[in-house]
Amino acid sequence: MKGIAFNTWPYSSFPVWVPSYPLEDVINRLSSFGYDAIEIGCASPHAWPDYLSPERRKEILTLLKQKNLKVAAMLPAPGGGPGNNPTSPLAEEREFTINHYKEVVRLAHEWECPTVMWIAGWVVHGTSQQDAWNYSLEGLGNVAKYAKELGVTMVVEPTPADSNLIETADDALLLSEQTGASNVKVMFDTFHALYRNEVPSDYVYRMADKLHHVHISDNDRLPPGQGRGDFDAVLKALKEVNYEGYLSMEVGFHTRQAEPDWYAKTSIDYLRAKVNEIWR
Repeated sequence: MKGIAFNTWPYSSFPVWVPSYPLEDVINRLSSFGYDAIEIGCASPHAWPDYLSPERRKEILTLLKQKNLKVAAMLPAPGGGPGNNPTSPLAEEREFTINHYKEVVRLAHEWECPTVMWIAGWVVHGTSQQDAWNYSLEGLGNVAKYAKELGVTMVVEPTPADSNLIETADDALLLSEQTGASNVKVMFDTFHALYRNEVPSDYVYRMADKLHHVHISDNDRLPPGQGRGDFDAVLKALKEVNYEGYLSMEVGFHTRQAEPDWYAKTSIDYLRAKVNEIWR
């Protein structure tokens, strides 16, 4: 395992307003809490590519290196104003989304980040499920080709709590396999598995050697250990399949009442202890 990361959503006001901090502040905080890496949500104010000048990109990379904090992955914002829906019935939106993903991939490359997530999109009324699937597959193939040139891996995530196209481990595996691209893998989020009343450790065994990245969250976007998730079983399964990626916390961005530092500290204190107990 590469280490433990924290997703910046609860520090960034996406998708609801939560206490919002500049990316430099978040880097300093997560480093002080003992994280190995940061997972950057690509929305304002942190990493919307159009808002980042070449100078600012270099400044952020310098700070990351000073704090010895890797960038585990980057997650394009799946919704909001412009939509960013690769399955949109609007050709213009699909084109915008693909170009945006490529800009995120470029940013990931500049920040020495190995992984960008593919949020496969959502089916708009009047578009068939098959057409939506084909749009997403075409878009992913396009982005993956660009990403391969930059040494970036794309990962397909099942997101049943947020969308209606890729809902299960099998959905993610199928879309990944249909691209035929060697740099397209899969990931899963324990929160989404729990949302479907499925067993998160089953996802580990199902995805196995295709599993490239993992989001850790208890039910209701709580820190691990604060809800009903069985994280002992998840960590044991990851050890059994020789998982070599990051464990990235994606918690605490679902409500304005979230206090981001508490989520970050509580999450790493629990998971670091569990990893030391089970993994080593």
